[in-house]
Amino acid sequence: MSDWAGILWLFVLLLGNAFFVGAEFAVVTARRSQIEPLAERGSRRARTALWAMEHATLMLAATQLGITICSLLILNVSEPAIHHLLEVPLGWLGLGESATATAAFVITVLLVSFLHVVFGEMVPKNIAFSMPDRAVLLLAPPLVGFDRVFKPVIWALNRGADLVLIMFGIRPQHAASTAYTLDQVATIVAESTKEGTLDDPAGTLGNTFEFTEKRAADVAVPLRRLRTLPEGVTPEQVEDAVGEFGFSRYPVTGPAGTLIGYIHLKDVLDLPPSRYAEPVPHSRIRQLITIAASTELEDALTTMQRQGAHVARVSDDIGHVVGALFFEDIIEVLVGEVHDATQHDEAGAAADVTGDASGGGAVESGGKATGDEAPGV
Repeated sequence: MSDWAGILWLFVLLLGNAFFVGAEFAVVTARRSQIEPLAERGSRRARTALWAMEHATLMLAATQLGITICSLLILNVSEPAIHHLLEVPLGWLGLGESATATAAFVITVLLVSFLHVVFGEMVPKNIAFSMPDRAVLLLAPPLVGFDRVFKPVIWALNRGADLVLIMFGIRPQHAASTAYTLDQVATIVAESTKEGTLDDPAGTLGNTFEFTEKRAADVAVPLRRLRTLPEGVTPEQVEDAVGEFGFSRYPVTGPAGTLIGYIHLKDVLDLPPSRYAEPVPHSRIRQLITIAASTELEDALTTMQRQGAHVARVSDDIGHVVGALFFEDIIEVLVGEVHDATQHDEAGAAADVTGDASGGGAVESGGKATGDEAPGV
């Protein structure tokens, strides 16, 4: 082989090495969410790319085989050619034959190593990282073809690697994972917001991750902090409570202080004035659904939406009612503070409210989960 043919083969092998490196990183970094729609629209390249991603370990074995072959051939083919070409200019320096041969070998190794690392490794790797979806569509089809040609060898290499992993108690994974954990997505959102590539002024996205980790007990208002009205309360007293505390919904307690329902301001507004001094009709008191304290907050939200409930009682593991859950408070976890249409700017201090319903009764006092008096939406 002539010296110039050896130089030509050097660049061919560098290109081959770059192909296998780029394909390796493209297969493991490409996102299925970007490739699947193309496959569904009939793209053969996309279908092949998906197959490669689903058989990632086979593809990695194929790329490692290709990289090894190219790397071994690069030095064997290029070293004699470059060495021979360097002997003439080095001979002009008056070095001895041994010194000339050593210098030519060292220069050849350094030059080939530089070309191999930069153009055969780093450049294709960075390209694959920069545009993984486009890279996998371009490189996966020829890689799959290479796999089919050398299938027995690649299968043996892959199986051998699996056996070694099994010996160390590690379960082999054959598909690239492109899903993100909740913590990873939260980190991505936080970093993107900090870098200015994501605009989330209300913090809704960040709150979503906290929302998925909370349970009903984390948002429920404890019994001792509830603003409640007694059974037998009059429409006039309901209006007085709204005027004093600024909430439109109030849990209603029975004789033993248990939560029996809740009442909304609009439930009494349509009553005639002649009935304002009479107890609110029992049919106007809305039913409370019961939600376990350990219920995940998104499940509690779904249940309340399905039942059309704005308020729910929260019970512990043994069935004791420990508080009330308000639809507004769940939404606030996602979008921040939500004000009741009737709520005052300052919800008031924790003062007792007394009424005179059916001979008189005390209305319990308390506050919202955030520190303000609550009761709800």
